[in-house]
Amino acid sequence: MNKNRGYKTKSPNDNIYESNCPIIYALNVVGQKWKLPIMWRLSENETTRYNELKRSVNGITNMMLTKSLKELEEHELIVRTQYETIPPKVEYFLTQRGKSLLPSLNELYKWGEEQIKLDKTK
Repeated sequence: MNKNRGYKTKSPNDNIYESNCPIIYALNVVGQKWKLPIMWRLSENETTRYNELKRSVNGITNMMLTKSLKELEEHELIVRTQYETIPPKVEYFLTQRGKSLLPSLNELYKWGEEQIKLDKTK
């Protein structure tokens, strides 16, 4: 067991992508281009409608938004609620599991701010 990171590797030559690394797993769940912006947007409101997400996540296509939302739902990070109205109304919100990621995202945000400042001074 690696004392510093808490995950097991067989030897220094092991491929980290083939090991049981929690960081790699987490990045596979939320690390794609659109998932974190979607989750960040959902964290700003209790519920958000599909079209609101589409407008607020600049550059995302309908296909990528739908795919990303479906994957986040499969990992139980968000919930999709569909209302049988005309026109159809679909809302999304973060689950408790999704909300538990927010403190880490806030820390990553702070780290990113510091890096931007450091890189500007070069």
